[in-house]
Amino acid sequence: MKEFSVTILGSSAALPYKGRNLTSQLVNYSGSLFLIDCGEGTQMQMMKYKVRFMRINHIFISHLHGDHFYGLIGLVSTFHLLGRRDPLHIYGPAMLEEIIRLQLKASFTSLVYSITFHVVKDDAPVQIFEDERIVVTSFPMQHRIPTTGFLFAEKPFPRKINLEATEKYEVPYTFFPELKNGADYCDAEGRIIDNEVLTTDPGKPRSFASCSDTSFFEALPGFIKGCDLMYHEATFMNDMAVVAREKMHSTSADAANVAVLADAGRLLLGHFSARYEHLGLLLEEAQRIFPSTELAEEGKTYTL
Repeated sequence: MKEFSVTILGSSAALPYKGRNLTSQLVNYSGSLFLIDCGEGTQMQMMKYKVRFMRINHIFISHLHGDHFYGLIGLVSTFHLLGRRDPLHIYGPAMLEEIIRLQLKASFTSLVYSITFHVVKDDAPVQIFEDERIVVTSFPMQHRIPTTGFLFAEKPFPRKINLEATEKYEVPYTFFPELKNGADYCDAEGRIIDNEVLTTDPGKPRSFASCSDTSFFEALPGFIKGCDLMYHEATFMNDMAVVAREKMHSTSADAANVAVLADAGRLLLGHFSARYEHLGLLLEEAQRIFPSTELAEEGKTYTL
């Protein structure tokens, strides 16, 4: 099975706090690296944790609050200074390109590599990236400014060949690609051999959902139904639910309720307010609702 993991680079909300940096996550799918958000200090975190960040070709920015993208221009500049040649794709709100281009213009920087910006809409789920192995879909959050989450999902695997059965029914090797795609086999005498006889079920595709800043809303679980791992902001505890609603953020209980309704496999809490020096109470609050909850620990890699 191909590697599919998420490394937490930053877990703090609004401002850095002792031992906690601003929001960023690194998705590794079979050696392809995808960066989600890029708060101030993200590239230092990647150096600290020995991330081969020149291999990042796709960066996804959830929204334009500083704790989620103020590190981006620094990373773009570092790529330039290190002589990057591979194109870089950046996905985010419409104004992001204008901001980055202006910063480059103001510093008289002409990049030695190309950047392609992809505008991400925040009104409905939209597929924004696809290769032969994985699909990335953006989906709307409910925050003070346009904000999206991101779902990384494996494509369905081909069916597995049952060699004993194919030998029994004398299925030629040249037909195996069609068997993997679900086709039945018709032998020389016209008999139909069901695909399920000749193959076995593939493994279940895995998925990771990154839920950025948002208040709780009923549609959210449906966007990420059945995800294996879900990162969800938990800026406050439930005793500050009124403040969370005013600021359009979530409590740890909100995050746990989303995990329950989404039938998620595991929940990672992140985006912690600096008012909480110790995070154990947030974890306990969520675990009472959704036991398979963990705290997002910086530098830790979570494997799907």
